[in-house]
Amino acid sequence: MRSQPQSTIPLGIQVDHEGTYHPAHLFPVPRKEARTDLGLETNLPFTGVDIWNAYELSWLNAKGKPLVALGELVFPCTAPNIVESKSLKLYFNSFNQTRFDSRDQVVGCIQKDLTRCVKGEVQVSLYSPGQASPFSISTPRGTCIDHLDISADEYEVNPKFLMAGTAAAAETLYSNLLRTNCPVTRQPDWATVFISYSGPAVDHEGLLKYLISYRCHTGFHENCVERIFMDLLTRCRPDTLTVSARFTRRGGIDINPFRTTRDSAMVNLRLVRQ
Repeated sequence: MRSQPQSTIPLGIQVDHEGTYHPAHLFPVPRKEARTDLGLETNLPFTGVDIWNAYELSWLNAKGKPLVALGELVFPCTAPNIVESKSLKLYFNSFNQTRFDSRDQVVGCIQKDLTRCVKGEVQVSLYSPGQASPFSISTPRGTCIDHLDISADEYEVNPKFLMAGTAAAAETLYSNLLRTNCPVTRQPDWATVFISYSGPAVDHEGLLKYLISYRCHTGFHENCVERIFMDLLTRCRPDTLTVSARFTRRGGIDINPFRTTRDSAMVNLRLVRQ
């Protein structure tokens, strides 16, 4: 996957940060180039969102007392941009010594700035540490395919592993073995990936080999999930398809893309590795 020149992206380089509110930290990354590589220039074959959970949010109230919260940020997949993750971290750090009159003011500020950055309407919710949902740990739903005794020796994406038979099936499969790599820093990203579908039965061993073949692939989280979705759609031709991934936390933020052909919404269920 092609990407913007590393020198233009804050991730992986030393960046000065402000101690008070500084929306200019936010850095947009266009989705267009990665989608063009997948043949997704117009008429997306899916709907969905990217849910970002932020665990390190703090600001000062009107009296100067620090407050903390956990944030849930929901980005529409139709937004032209994603936000670069380190820039979001720097942006949130700029709240640390900034006074706000209320939590609603903080929510409104974040929502306005992120909507401007990605050019799509972003939903923002803040939770106090005493509020469990959606940050309590959940058990994955579906059938785990990690127990399959396969041989694997390909670690660059190979869609040819994906096969479907003639029998019909409707199931949710998941794997904890997805590893991709940041296209800027080349550091590993870890995730649990879920595939729900109906239609021709997907070969489980081939699916696991395919997911393992991402081990040396570079791509932003959202790009990787869309690539998985498109390869399954093209190779296995399901009647319905949903692909989501829950990536482990980095810099106090975890990212969870969700793409589907169905009229359904993603449930923000945090997993134990997050």
